[in-house]
Amino acid sequence: MIKKLLCSIFLFAHIFSSILFAGTTGKISGKIIDAESKEPLPGVNVVVEGTSLGAATDINGFYMINNIPPGTYVLNITAVGYQKKQIVNVKIAVDFTTKIDAEISSQAITTQTVVIEAKTPLIRTDLTSSQTTVDASQIETLPVESVTQILTLQAGITQGAGGELHIRGGRSNEIQYTVNGISIANPFDFTKTVQIATNAIQELSVVSGTFNAEYGNALSGIVNTVTKEGGEKFKGHVSFYTGDFVSSRDDIFDNIDDFNPFSDRVSEFTLGGPIPFSDRMLSFFVSGRLDESEGYLYGKKEHTIYDSVYINNNDPNDIRVSSTGDGNWLAMNPSREISGTAKITFKPITAMKINFDVLYSKGWSKGYSHDFKYVPESNYNYYEEGQMYSIELRHAIDQKTFYTLRGFYNFNDYKQFQFPLVDASGNAVDYYAGKGFNGLYPSSDYQPDHKLVRPTTYTFYFGGTRNYQAYERTNTFGGKLDFTSQLSNNHELKFGLEGKTHKLELESFTVLRDSVRYLKPYIPPTTTAYHDLYAGDNAKKPVEFSAYIQDKIEYENFIMNLGVRYDYFYSKAKYSVNTTYPSPNDPSLPTYVDKSTLLTEATAKHQISPRLGISFPITDRGIIHFSYGHFFQMPPFQYLYTNPEFKSSLSSGDPLYGNANLNPEKTVTYELGLQQQLMDDLAFNITGYFKDVKDLLATQTIRVSGEKTYQKYVNKDYGNIKGVTFSLTKRRTQESNFGVTLDYTFQVSEGNDVDADAFFIDLSSGRQSEKVVIFLPWDQSHNLNSTVSFGGESWNVSLVGRIGTGLPYTPTNTGKQVSLRTNSDRKPIQTKVDLFAEKSFTMFDLDLVIFFKVFNLFDTLNERYVYEDTGRATYTLQLMEGGAKSNNELAAKIPGIHTSEEYFRIPSYYSAPRE
Repeated sequence: MIKKLLCSIFLFAHIFSSILFAGTTGKISGKIIDAESKEPLPGVNVVVEGTSLGAATDINGFYMINNIPPGTYVLNITAVGYQKKQIVNVKIAVDFTTKIDAEISSQAITTQTVVIEAKTPLIRTDLTSSQTTVDASQIETLPVESVTQILTLQAGITQGAGGELHIRGGRSNEIQYTVNGISIANPFDFTKTVQIATNAIQELSVVSGTFNAEYGNALSGIVNTVTKEGGEKFKGHVSFYTGDFVSSRDDIFDNIDDFNPFSDRVSEFTLGGPIPFSDRMLSFFVSGRLDESEGYLYGKKEHTIYDSVYINNNDPNDIRVSSTGDGNWLAMNPSREISGTAKITFKPITAMKINFDVLYSKGWSKGYSHDFKYVPESNYNYYEEGQMYSIELRHAIDQKTFYTLRGFYNFNDYKQFQFPLVDASGNAVDYYAGKGFNGLYPSSDYQPDHKLVRPTTYTFYFGGTRNYQAYERTNTFGGKLDFTSQLSNNHELKFGLEGKTHKLELESFTVLRDSVRYLKPYIPPTTTAYHDLYAGDNAKKPVEFSAYIQDKIEYENFIMNLGVRYDYFYSKAKYSVNTTYPSPNDPSLPTYVDKSTLLTEATAKHQISPRLGISFPITDRGIIHFSYGHFFQMPPFQYLYTNPEFKSSLSSGDPLYGNANLNPEKTVTYELGLQQQLMDDLAFNITGYFKDVKDLLATQTIRVSGEKTYQKYVNKDYGNIKGVTFSLTKRRTQESNFGVTLDYTFQVSEGNDVDADAFFIDLSSGRQSEKVVIFLPWDQSHNLNSTVSFGGESWNVSLVGRIGTGLPYTPTNTGKQVSLRTNSDRKPIQTKVDLFAEKSFTMFDLDLVIFFKVFNLFDTLNERYVYEDTGRATYTLQLMEGGAKSNNELAAKIPGIHTSEEYFRIPSYYSAPRE
């Protein structure tokens, strides 16, 4: 069904192809010859129109233009005594060389310019490792709403059950996200600090192979985003569209038949151009997006948080349920996010450009919790705010040498709670980690734990609240220098330095009530295991430094990227060195143990990473590449600083301790690939790869004696990933307005068991767990993505299809003591088709576009999670057990208790229905 309708108004009648600069660049090179004699022509001027970029050919007719931001350009070729030639639609991609050769004629010289349209190459001669690029024009014609959806269309990228991305079998936190050459990784977990809307993107590139030495702190891949910049003319765009989820699967998704055309709303705008009265030295670009959704998972308010259930332990039939809710359906996975970018560009002189960039995003969401389906207000609120500020100075010393200097600041603030803290008057307070509780209190709405009870484990909660709260805040300051010089026609030398300092603050606690009379909720002191805090003067302040040097060697039949990288990291914290007595703050610690010897300062980490990539042609339309590299990445910092005060007693629990002395994780990657152009509009790319992964983060269980155990983070995980990707591209042309892309991935991702007990050691006996290799939870053996597009001058239709084998799960035999291997079976196959169609026209000197998008066009029911006894989300053998039957007997005679069948019908086990 048609879901969304947009009327998109382009401000100003004539759309100018503006120049879009960003933090990374590409280059143009080629050879100019005489059209009649075929001899090379020296002294020919080759200029990128609308910029100060250009070059003159040498004695061999060769030219090269560096430092060109990604985008589409016009190239002007002029020489005394020759006819002027103009080449349009010249596309520049980050880190690549665009080859533009030309012939110019000295005969019949006129003032008329010869115009030729450049053809974007389907194969790249300087591709030495796997990389795909998507530009703004492609994004506009695809049914995608986010960077994540764009990435899932690329070969080698899969999605886990929770929606997280994996590049070539790696973990989701092994991806480095950069914007304009600056990392936006949140140091806590390596997710994105700030979200960026697709309307602000000029180019998005994904390096999934052996990336060059300039990129670091990533094991699996680099996602590099370049944002738009204002040009020489004003350009603007405003859009609004709305819709809802539409599905016939009301047996799975409650309230899905209540269609509301304004349930999902998206508003967007962009505006850019020159700043008036600046003599074209200043330009700007701003963008904004507001995305609001009610989601597709609903709960029914049969109970309020104050309700509960009374259970008479002496009489199993004496159960009384309090139900004071109004019975309305409430959204349980709604979300709202606002994001925006702003850029001011200053060009004080011809050879210099300064960019001031701001990225901002702020979001709120709730996550569906099935146990609280009939108390939907007992759901956590998640808030996240991200900011990035940067200044970039790019200076061309001459036509062959330039440098880029950047300074940046990243900020992220994350909060999780059901109710915010309040002041003495009961007003909500915007709290953050380490702010302090002077005059602040937990909300009186927090209920005691005894309300979170139920007569059986096969039914829902009847009231109560979720009393955990978490606050995280990060500040990152950094600077970066990149220097590039075209030493000769064959050598481009690049080196750089980068330094970063972080400030990590965390606070988490569980709101408690007096255990005797449940009078007043209170926040437990930080000396207890219920309250973790490091903030202010006790914040964690790790530092990072890196340097690299690389040489891009380019000959007619041979291209090599050769580089080496150095990385330094220092956690500036202490870690436990005594395996038997890990914590000096353990109350059960024997008196003869010297507490001062149990912790010591972590050491700094140093790594050297060599990188090599080679490309050479085997035919005039075929190119082979090989690459090899070492890659290092520190584990997410949250694992270094978990429980930093080493609280909790071995005698009363199973505490988990962080490890500030963790080593970097390491991957060695090999890749071999072939690009082959079959026709002018048809080409394929096939690549094989192997990754050897060591020292990955793991959780180790250590038994000290008897029942005394604890867990700690260690570098123990290992794995290997091998696979093949195949991409086929049929480009749309003037002769054939029909395009197709096909991306297929086969891979096997294996590693050690991911359970904490997979690394078990008993100190009293010396016994250790055996090493077992299993399929990793995100291993998807076969994955196929395809896009089909067709249309005319004023209309376009695009279809995106995906199909993939099921992810692994661990099967169990209900009621039988049978040990089955971890991740030894597969979930059902996953399929999805999305649709985008648009029609453009002009009215009142405005360009208008009407379009609609449909996600999950055929309303496919994909099972993300399954019951381990059946391998399906649709049913479980637990319904045959006595507990489930007893619950159904209670449901038949006691109002408010729901059946076991309904309890085991979990809508969040499935992907989203048609939208």
